[in-house]
Amino acid sequence: MSWDSYVDNLLAQTQGAADKAGIIGLDGGAAWTGACGGKGIVLQGQEGATLANALKTGKSDALAAGGIWIEGVKYQFLRMEDEQLVLGKKKDHGAITAQKSKTAIVIAHTAEGQQQGNTNKGVAVIAEYLDSLGM
Repeated sequence: MSWDSYVDNLLAQTQGAADKAGIIGLDGGAAWTGACGGKGIVLQGQEGATLANALKTGKSDALAAGGIWIEGVKYQFLRMEDEQLVLGKKKDHGAITAQKSKTAIVIAHTAEGQQQGNTNKGVAVIAEYLDSLGM
């Protein structure tokens, strides 16, 4: 199954607020989606594992101390909600939204100047859809 089509769907759900998106596994943070012609988030090194561990355990200590690293950029950790949603921001770089489903984490980057709330809604749509599939 190709997960790359989910990137286009997710970006469409954000009403133009997000410019990049991706899906990783909740268990270990392995990439499920690729570069998708520049629209996909491609995590580096331990970025996926760190994010996955925080969302899997519901503990944000590592993110609060070290930030949220996405594609080599450190975003300030803003908060974790209900042990399933993580939000981050970096001045002049935009924002990060990551929400877990049963087996995956849906991630999207909000372009600088756009509304992160629209990205949050789009990420939630995809995460909830994956939940409905038992994923």
